[in-house]
This record gives sequence, structure tokens and C-alpha cells, in this order.
Amino acid sequence: MLLTGMSGTGKSSVLSKLQARGFKTVDTDYGGWSEHVDIPGTASKEWLWREDLMTRLLATEDAEVLFVSGTVRNQAKFYGRFDHVVLLAAPVTVMTDRLAKRTNNAYGKDPDELAEVLEFKETVEPALRRSADLEIDTSIPLDEVVEKILTSCRVR
Repeated sequence: MLLTGMSGTGKSSVLSKLQARGFKTVDTDYGGWSEHVDIPGTASKEWLWREDLMTRLLATEDAEVLFVSGTVRNQAKFYGRFDHVVLLAAPVTVMTDRLAKRTNNAYGKDPDELAEVLEFKETVEPALRRSADLEIDTSIPLDEVVEKILTSCRVR
């Protein structure tokens, strides 16, 4: 199952809760699952999944359920390999508050990064919404978010 969404929507927190319940989890923001690559024709870079590693991960059947989190442009190449694509979303006020307060990742604290996150909410999130099987507003308590994921996707 893929958990996707903008920065500050709670992907890492949800994964942590799922891992504590004994599920296999992979946060693609860490551990070398993604690489920072040049965007052709620009001076910019973006994070993309390492397709060789993701292919291998999704072909490995060593757990009943695998939860993967991340949001990168090339994730759509793998949608067919996931039983469910879940969009975690939150109001801008919730996202900005979480980004300001989080301690596990500095991304989003810088004003330019925050502006980028808010731009992605407007430009990227709608595409994620169209591709998702389920959308959950993560402004509710974390345990409720996890229960909605497990119930809606029939995981126990």
C-alpha cells in the first residue's frame, strides 16, 4: 500500500504507528530509496525513487502487508504494483504548523521550502487525488487516521 501526500500531512507519523503494530514499512525519504537528480532543461533538481530498488522491494513477498510512503514524480510508474494508493491530506494551517514543529526532518522550515510545499499542495496534490483509491484528512487524531487506513483497505 502506498501512502502519499504533501510534506506535513503525517506520512512518517502514520508509518511509525503502523510499524509499531508489526507491519512492514518503508519510508522512501530515508535509506537510499530516492535520489536527487537533475531536471532536464533546468538548473533544478528533484527527488525520484530509485526504480531498481523499488522494483525489487515490490517484488519481494516477505510480509503479508507492506506500507510504503513517499511523494515523487515517478511513483506513478508503480501504482499498478500497489493494492491501494492512499492520499494523506491536511489543511494548509495544519501542514504549516506541523512543518514548523517537527523534529525528525528540517524540510519545510525554511521560508522558500514552505513556499514550495504550499505550491505543491496546489499543483501536485490534485494529481495525487485523482490517482488515489482513498483520501484521508489527517487533521484528525493520528490513531484515527491509522484505523481509517486499516479499515478502508481491509487490513488487520
